[in-house]
Amino acid sequence: MGQHARLAVTPLAIAVLALLDERPMHPYEAYQLLIARREDILVKVRPGSLYHTVTRLADQGMVQAEGVDRDGNRPERTTYRITESGRETLRSRVAEILRNPGREYPVFPVALAEAHNLPAPEVLALLRERVERLAQDLADIDMMSQWAGIHAVPRRYWIVLPYLHATIAAEIAWVGNLISELDSGEMEWDEFDPATGARITEHQHPWSDQEHSEPPPVPRRWNEASA
Repeated sequence: MGQHARLAVTPLAIAVLALLDERPMHPYEAYQLLIARREDILVKVRPGSLYHTVTRLADQGMVQAEGVDRDGNRPERTTYRITESGRETLRSRVAEILRNPGREYPVFPVALAEAHNLPAPEVLALLRERVERLAQDLADIDMMSQWAGIHAVPRRYWIVLPYLHATIAAEIAWVGNLISELDSGEMEWDEFDPATGARITEHQHPWSDQEHSEPPPVPRRWNEASA
């Protein structure tokens, strides 16, 4: 698989290729199936982006137009099927992701790293709100898992749900511990003026260039992943 093709295989492209590996279908049908199967909890699904993804996959020879049909007065719809190149790309990309825990750069750790720019009471309120939303996400995952079990859906089709449950539960526990540490005063925090929001504490990052001539160590594999 070439570098150009590899870059095109976004999470949505993987989902589309997997659907077309089941059977040929038109993009709107693929969109409906992704929503019905609740795969929108895994990838961002929008009709426009899905059509764009199908077009890009067709340009790269991973899918191919098979025919055009019309349902009543609705516009014509082009049906696509996966090609051998697309099937090989799908399997190679899934295998690559399963094998390699690549750096994905989620946004929450960025906010954690910069949370010190907010007053402690605000951070506490925001984190508590996050925990409430995560708890709702956890309940939704549990509901989907129960539905799959009741309807005897083969486990290989929903092994992602226990994974999501474990990761969300772990985040809830970790954030809960952080809330306790911050709320108790165990963690030191800068002081902010309640009226103006201005920082009162003198602010200088301990890893500034003035303080340290060398940056903190970086794990070797992180360097390899960014190369």
